[in-house]
Amino acid sequence: MEATNAYAQDHGHDHPTGLMRWITTTNHKDIGTLYLWFSFIMLLAGGCLALLIRAELFQPGLQIVTPEFFNQLTTLHGLIMVFGAIMPAMVGFANWQVPMMIGAPDMAFPRMNNWSFWLLPVAAIMLVSSFFVPGGASAGGWTMYPPLFLQGGISNDMTIFAVHILGISSIMGAINIVTTILNMRAPGMTLMKMPLFVWTWLITAYLLIAVMPVLAGTVTMLLTDRHFGTNFFNAAGGGDPVMFQHIFWFFGHPEVYIMILPAFGIISQIIPAFARKPLFGYASMVYATASIAILSFIVWAHHMFTTGMPTSAQLFFMYATMLIAVPTGVKVFNWVATMWRGSMTFETPMLFAIGFVCLFTIGGFTGLVCAITPVDIQIQDTYYVVAHFHYVLVSGSLYAIFAGVYFWLPKWTGHMYNEKLGKLHFWLSTIFFNVLFFPMHFLGLAGMPRRIPDYALQFADFNALATVGAFGFGLSQLILLVGVIKCIKGGEKAAGRTWEGADSLEWTHLPSPPPYHSFVTPPVVK
Repeated sequence: MEATNAYAQDHGHDHPTGLMRWITTTNHKDIGTLYLWFSFIMLLAGGCLALLIRAELFQPGLQIVTPEFFNQLTTLHGLIMVFGAIMPAMVGFANWQVPMMIGAPDMAFPRMNNWSFWLLPVAAIMLVSSFFVPGGASAGGWTMYPPLFLQGGISNDMTIFAVHILGISSIMGAINIVTTILNMRAPGMTLMKMPLFVWTWLITAYLLIAVMPVLAGTVTMLLTDRHFGTNFFNAAGGGDPVMFQHIFWFFGHPEVYIMILPAFGIISQIIPAFARKPLFGYASMVYATASIAILSFIVWAHHMFTTGMPTSAQLFFMYATMLIAVPTGVKVFNWVATMWRGSMTFETPMLFAIGFVCLFTIGGFTGLVCAITPVDIQIQDTYYVVAHFHYVLVSGSLYAIFAGVYFWLPKWTGHMYNEKLGKLHFWLSTIFFNVLFFPMHFLGLAGMPRRIPDYALQFADFNALATVGAFGFGLSQLILLVGVIKCIKGGEKAAGRTWEGADSLEWTHLPSPPPYHSFVTPPVVK
């Protein structure tokens, strides 16, 4: 950056200001901010679609939207939340924090960094505008399964093109992150001295580079089936729709870990900070993260137990899926061990981190339930699965994002956020989140299928409860917006060491388990 600034001064170029500053910026902090704001706008957009879905399901019978439009809402809600809200937020954190954590002046490729961001709004506009073309948005679900996706109008092509652009953005961001971490660390910072957030992003970036081309390939095959007479997935021409599921989930399962591994990194920075203790088992956390990433490639067909695969394959994918719970369990154990006997305080970031550990663990257990083949055959495509993955992605990824925002806002803005607002945001979110998603476990076990606009009368009470929870949870997110804007505009000035010795970097390199530290009075030996 200094070189660029010097060049600009020598050649009489002024720094762009206002809107042009944000469009042309190559500064990793500005680009991180752009990613985070974009992701919040997409979170609100995807959230509004979810509220429409829940409003329709408030009671049986058609109320608000037609069945066709209901299916369009589920498709766009899924795509927007995965590719528009969770992933860009994590990349925003990477842009802000990774260079600072490893002592680099900026990202390795600042201009590519700018480009990889500006592809996102283009893709988002294309996705959302598919609502307004003839025939409406794609009704084929966010997984884009044929044969349904082989029919339909231009909206399906717009969805495919948007997914391509999102994939290009992700690959460029990942290449940038890998290059930055491997080539631009400060002298003396070996890989095993990096903060865990940097480690999780290094592994995540490799996952992105590995699986994004798989998604690009399979949606391209869909496109050629639709327009160029190929028959990859068209059963009438000798193709196989189930092959699409294999290729899609070979991307889709690592994708789940792309959304959760950076969240693990954020939580691994926050818990040691507020426990005033180094992270328990640093090396085992690194190995567990790498294990999860590697295992994520061999479990994809647990999404497909009902497609008629042979028993031997069902057994393999069942056991492989259960195996992935082991390194995840190691992480949860280490977080709890870090909190054990720590001098804990419960500011907003720590509340969200503890909420993450508790609720994400519920999501992990229901995932283990889904891994058991005979059980999964019963609950496949029911609301049990919806409950499971929302516990993983909302109280998992999204809670970690909230925790990270509150944790680093003072560093980013120079001002403290309003602690009362933050705690209100946490408690309302947590209560309404559970009111929204916990009843879905019971709905699924009772046999209510997902992606349906209408249902039998016996499911009415739990659905009404879930809808109340949905509106409560959605409105609670406006508290975050108010808190962040107040923090940016001013407020109490952040101290040099915001969390009073809880600055995460201070504790990263100490041995673990720790000796008695200054916050705990050692026992008196008589």
